[in-house]
Amino acid sequence: MGFFDKIFGSKAAATKFSGQKMTVLAPIDSTVIPLEQLPDETFATAILGPGCGLEPTGDMVYAPFDGTVTTIADTLHAVGLMSDDGIEVLIHVGMDTVEMQGKGFEVQVKVDQKVKAGTPLLKIDLDAIRAAGHPTATALIVTNADDLPEMQIVGGGIVAAGAPLFKFEK
Repeated sequence: MGFFDKIFGSKAAATKFSGQKMTVLAPIDSTVIPLEQLPDETFATAILGPGCGLEPTGDMVYAPFDGTVTTIADTLHAVGLMSDDGIEVLIHVGMDTVEMQGKGFEVQVKVDQKVKAGTPLLKIDLDAIRAAGHPTATALIVTNADDLPEMQIVGGGIVAAGAPLFKFEK
């Protein structure tokens, strides 16, 4: 049971983080780790864009801003979103979890669904990921950073879902 589940019970779908313009919030209770420490070269070398790694402690991934779900991997381990402010992110749970073929992941949303910051996206089973032999480290990547103002990292360490992580400012 995650932090928001304890506070809001089964009404987690109504969770609303405080909205902030041009900001990406932590999508899960976790510890922030530098992108280059992710155990996957594609993410660690920022080929897909800048961002950070997250070592999850919670079991629910929430929308990191108000926006739209643009992609859900067939294997349920990754979600793409576009904020109402034009920030595009990829949340990729675990490394090599595509091999799990959806086991350990429960999608809570649909492609093209409008979401508010704090809307549950994915319920994840960290024990299942570990049992399958995969790292639980999660990538939070801004895939269109070249089209945005400068990205400032504003969060780090141990974070609760909903804490600000990135802010884009001119």
